[in-house]
Amino acid sequence: MHNRKKLILLLVLALIVISIYVFSGITSNWDYILPRRITRVLAIIITGSVIAISTVIFQTITNNRILTPSVIGLDSLYLLIQTFLIFVFGSTSLVAQNPNINFLISLVLMVIFALFLYFVLFKKEQNVYFLLLIGLIFGTFFGSLSSFMQVLIDPNEFMIVQNRMFASFNNVNTDILYISIIIIILVLLYFLRFMKFLDVLSLGKEQAINLGIDYDYVVKRLLIIVAVLVAVATALVGPILFLGLLVANLSYEYIKTYKHTQIILGAILISIIALVGGQLVVDRLFSFSTTLSVIINFIGGIYFLYLILKESKQ
Repeated sequence: MHNRKKLILLLVLALIVISIYVFSGITSNWDYILPRRITRVLAIIITGSVIAISTVIFQTITNNRILTPSVIGLDSLYLLIQTFLIFVFGSTSLVAQNPNINFLISLVLMVIFALFLYFVLFKKEQNVYFLLLIGLIFGTFFGSLSSFMQVLIDPNEFMIVQNRMFASFNNVNTDILYISIIIIILVLLYFLRFMKFLDVLSLGKEQAINLGIDYDYVVKRLLIIVAVLVAVATALVGPILFLGLLVANLSYEYIKTYKHTQIILGAILISIIALVGGQLVVDRLFSFSTTLSVIINFIGGIYFLYLILKESKQ
């Protein structure tokens, strides 16, 4: 099947799943239920698209389909921020209760951390893998600090922290959603300048340099784009560890092309299908007894093990 037909098939499937989720089961109170579902679907589309785009970019830069942007420690930093706010200020404080303030604090601190990693470490002309190693160390450090504070806080407040450990689309704040959309649009407009380099970057550093690309300049900008996108998605709904790994690799396998425009579009559509379909299962089958990120991480974890076994055989 031609790649264009494959993408059209994914688009149709995504629209069908979205339609089922938005309109199924509504017998009354349309004015109340429909806007809430549309807001939830919009948050899912934004989050899924951002995670898909950032993961494909990140894997192209690193030339590794098993790595995801979470290895640089942003997910762990988000959990540390949420734990720290409740540990220091309490669950009833303004910074913990007000979603707008919480979102801005989380977003700003994650972007500052990412910029610190990139600009400080790249001053010495270190390679991408050194950056990943430092990010992994910071992620472990942030996770240890979070665990330490979680042991000390009140059990009731720990329940609030626990709820924020997993991504949730059930109560998305519309104000935050609109702010996120504006930020993402601006970042993606900037990304369009560098999208044409992805096909060449996938050949490797040496080949990209030989073909005339200013490798360090392009990679630094792409990493900053990835960091901002991941920070926005995480601050909006929470961390979803294995989603990017899952949808990016499924797109590689399904589309089977070197053209990143098609790979990214395929990953976006697969991400939307997975998230909306998963939320449908959470709402209808599990009756909100679990969260979507738990299901995604379970399936993604199994797929991750499959990829590792596949690579080891090769």
